[in-house]
Amino acid sequence: MWRNVASNAFSFLVVILFLLGGVIIWGQSSYTAEGPLENAICLQVKPGSNMRRVSQDLAKEGAVSSAAIFRMGADYEEKTSQLKAGSFLVEAGTSMADIVETVTKGGASTCGTEVVYRIGVNRVSIQVRELDPATNRFEERAEFVPGTDEVPEVYAETKAQADTRFRIALAEGVTSWQVVNAMQSMDVLEGDAGEVPAEGALAPDSYEVRPGDGRASVLDRMEAAQQARIAEAWEARDPELPINSPEELLTLASIVEKETGVAAERRQVAAVFVNRLNQGMRLQTDPTVIYGITKGEGVLGRGLRRSELRAETPWNTYVINGLPPTPIANPGRASLMAAAQPDESDFIFFVADGTGGHAFAETLAEHNANVARWRQIEAERAAAASEDSSGSSGN
Repeated sequence: MWRNVASNAFSFLVVILFLLGGVIIWGQSSYTAEGPLENAICLQVKPGSNMRRVSQDLAKEGAVSSAAIFRMGADYEEKTSQLKAGSFLVEAGTSMADIVETVTKGGASTCGTEVVYRIGVNRVSIQVRELDPATNRFEERAEFVPGTDEVPEVYAETKAQADTRFRIALAEGVTSWQVVNAMQSMDVLEGDAGEVPAEGALAPDSYEVRPGDGRASVLDRMEAAQQARIAEAWEARDPELPINSPEELLTLASIVEKETGVAAERRQVAAVFVNRLNQGMRLQTDPTVIYGITKGEGVLGRGLRRSELRAETPWNTYVINGLPPTPIANPGRASLMAAAQPDESDFIFFVADGTGGHAFAETLAEHNANVARWRQIEAERAAAASEDSSGSSGN
């Protein structure tokens, strides 16, 4: 009798262990399998939240098949205590394992609302925008010019939210003075920026910042990024370039940046300047004249005068030979690479063509014809503007 009882108990234990093993295997499979979410969502994890609350929110959104398995998986991977506050994009079909990885790995929000401080060549603006998970595109909620426009309420509300992201976006061609001047008014940053970095030393890019970051430390990041780009371009340069150092390459790239209106023309513009340097011709480029007037401290805001084209400044390439002594702006990576690897051409002239780009020429005769066409376009535009103005005043 006892033998039968023992045998039955053993059989029962085997069945229990078998079933338990099956449940574990099923749980592991569910944890790593494609999730049930049909459309992307932005998951908000508030400060002080926990994995139970997150799992419940995910279950309500239909992002996980089991809140319990989600929590057990996080416990098993020892990630429960690593939960970060923020807003996280959860794509359709994301597994529970991948969601746990997303909400525990770095803490940087990947969706939700962000404030972008845009430093452009002609203006500085602040933009508040929100990511639409369905389209994975940002939708603008507000944009204003600090110090000029009224500050919208949504800006203050967004700044106060714990999961808001903050970014500084530097446009290609801005000067170092413009960057520092704009950063001084960014109230999410702290501390003194220090001296204005050398012209050309900052990499135009988008930089994520956190409230309380030091201005000087953000500038350090920008300088480090630009140094890496300069080194990359110098290493990849055409060995036949009439350029003797990375500093000269940076200066040439800054001129290419300021003269290029159409991205596809960068290497052509660079070729013109390289050809002129090889032939001992002066570069004769207006942006260098402008820099000699403004020193990069703001925008000239008007056309150049003939006297300014003849004025002797260290940067005026109508007067000096070769490159100016310093860059005239902060060039982006594309302009650095264009300066390092210009097109192979015989062009030594270019002038605006009315489309935002340029008409290039190999001879002075061709160039004069292009200039005449540009003057005609200017005259036609001026006449059209005068007619519009007359029509408006007559109404």
